[in-house]
Order: sequence, then C-alpha cells, then structure tokens
Amino acid sequence: MSPPEKPAARPLNPRFSSGPCTKHPGHSLEHLGNAFLGRSHRARQGKARLALAIDRTARLLELPEDYRVAIVPASDTGALEMALWSLLGARGVEVLAWESFGKTWTTDVVKQLKLKDVRLHEAGYGELPDLGQVDFTRDVVFTWNGTTSGVRVPDGKWIAKDRDGLTICDATSAVFSQILDWDKLDATTFSWQKALGGEAAHGMLVLSPRAVMRLESYTPPWPLPKIFRLTKGGKLMEELFRGITINTPSMLCVEDWLDALDWAESIGGLDALVARADVNAQILAGWVENTVWVDYLAKVPPTRSNTSVCLKITDPWVTALSQEAQRAFVGKFTGLLEDEGAAYDIAAHRDAPPGLRIWAGATIEKSDMAALTPWLDWAFESAKSA
Repeated sequence: MSPPEKPAARPLNPRFSSGPCTKHPGHSLEHLGNAFLGRSHRARQGKARLALAIDRTARLLELPEDYRVAIVPASDTGALEMALWSLLGARGVEVLAWESFGKTWTTDVVKQLKLKDVRLHEAGYGELPDLGQVDFTRDVVFTWNGTTSGVRVPDGKWIAKDRDGLTICDATSAVFSQILDWDKLDATTFSWQKALGGEAAHGMLVLSPRAVMRLESYTPPWPLPKIFRLTKGGKLMEELFRGITINTPSMLCVEDWLDALDWAESIGGLDALVARADVNAQILAGWVENTVWVDYLAKVPPTRSNTSVCLKITDPWVTALSQEAQRAFVGKFTGLLEDEGAAYDIAAHRDAPPGLRIWAGATIEKSDMAALTPWLDWAFESAKSA
C-alpha cells in the first residue's frame, strides 16, 4: 500500500502538548524586559511584581472579593498537597478519582496522611463517578477537569452550596478555559504552565473564607514542612497572599506570567478565553464526528473536556492489538507527526489507555487546530500502512 499524500499546510504552531502548554499567540522573550532579576524578591519592587501577579490573576478569574490567592512552590501538585496537608483531618473525607491525578490525591489521603474516615468515589477512564452520591457534610477532594482522561465535571450544580465540609479542587486544566463556580470551591489549585502557557514550577492556591476559617480553627495532627505552612500562631499568614512567597520564586517566570495575563486581558478576558477553547474543541468535535477510526474517551458529551481532549482509536485492526502493541502504534503515529513538524506531544498520558491527547485550550489558535486534523488522518493511514 502506498503512503497517503501529505496535507498541503501545517499548523503554524504545532505545540499541542497538555503541559507545559503552548505560549499565547505573540509571545516573545523581548516582552520580559521588565523582569526583576538579580535582586531579592523581598525587595520593594519584587514584592510589588508578585502582588501584581496575584491581583491580576484574581481579577481575570473574576474571583469573589473575599477570596485569597497565593503563589506557592512546586506547581499545581505543590498547591494541592499544601491544601490536603493543611486542611484535611477535621472531618470525614470524600475523594473522587476518575483518572491518574485523582488517583494520586487518593494515595496521599489514604496512604500518606493515613486518614481512616475516607470514602472513595471511583470511575474508569472515560467516565465520572456518581456525583449524586457525594456527601457534602464531609470534605470533598476532586479534579474539575481530568487532564489525563479528558473527562470534566459538567458544572458545579452537583456541589452543595450549604455544605458543611470543604471542597478541595484541582482545577489546573480547567481555569482560564472553563467557567468555575467559585462559590462552590473552598481550596482551588492550578499552575502557570497549563491553560495560559506560563512557565513551570509555580502553583497558585485560591482560598475561600470557609477555608481560612478551617485553617485558623484546626491544627492537623501531623508535622507540616515549611512549604506547606499557611498559618502562624493559629492565624493565617496574610503576607503569603500579598506576594511574600514561602520560598524564592523565579522573577523571570513571574514576568512571563504577567505577560500572559496582558494577552488574556487584551483579547477580552475570561469570556474570550473560554470561547477560544470552546471553538477549538468544536473543531475537533466536527472532525471526530466524521472520522471512522477515532472517538472520544469521555463517553458522555457534557463531560468532554474543551482543553485536554482525549481520544481513543476505534479502528478494528488497532483495537485487536495488545495494549503494548497499541501504545507502539500510537508512538509511531505521533512520531510521524513530530518528524513532519505537524504536532508535538499528543500521545495519551502514560497512565491512560492508548490513544491521543490534544490540548485545545485558549492559547491554541483555531487556524492551527483546523490545520491539524488532516495531519491526524495522514498519520493514521501512514502508521497503519507502514
């Protein structure tokens, strides 16, 4: 069988990785000339840049005025761990897991914190647990958007507004591309390198007044490392939420984040960001609908992510292969795309079923998404005929 003809045009930006995600359109290192380098981040100007990053993030996300935001170490993982270790243990815990990161948080709660009163709500890749079974008299830990499964909660209606427990939400692949119900979220975490394509290693922690009340009224029974501590003498360390970070941040990364916020504001803010992700997801949806060899991993349409779009290969020749052979096929498929400069880093996460994972968030141009889909067909036919 002769190889198929290559599409006429390639995406101008072939970076469809689900993290770190592509930079925003027009990004340039020349825009980072105001970076506060070679000085202490505790200096007046350094603190001002950090505080500005916090204030502008809160404004772009349209957070309630009484919510607090901090820049914390170790990306979204560090922020979520900080929330788990600082807030849990006061009451029973519900943990929701339907992909790899939710399973990681389950391990932390059960095996590391060793909490006994824990109920797990689990589902396989492509599905959500029964959200109606969650008990909000207890603390609830969940991901808003399952980055490695492409399955998201459809909205926040399932979360009790008059809840007794706290909600702790990993929202790293949802913020800036999906609308979050902030009044339903008490401790929310994300990182810079996801939805706005910032640099890695910095996380952000958003706390509601209810979360602050827990921090000031409850002391966990386990030791807390310095990078997890949010209180001192039983009171919230307010300086953390004004830019006095726990450890030394990269001021170059801070400037890059401010540049991403500039771009987001320039195109119309949160609504425009969400709209861009939705358009990209719709382009992919139209292609999936007309393509016989592929389908969504997420089984229920309202739960399909508009950022980390996860796809499974349904062609009978491929599905008849072993899991190992299917992964090898996907590796050949994605390798062809990378060699051609048409798409980088779109294989499914290593813990997910073999398939594709394509980032469709706000920093992706719709013209690039439209140019990608013919290359996906080309790569499939080429890999199959090789």
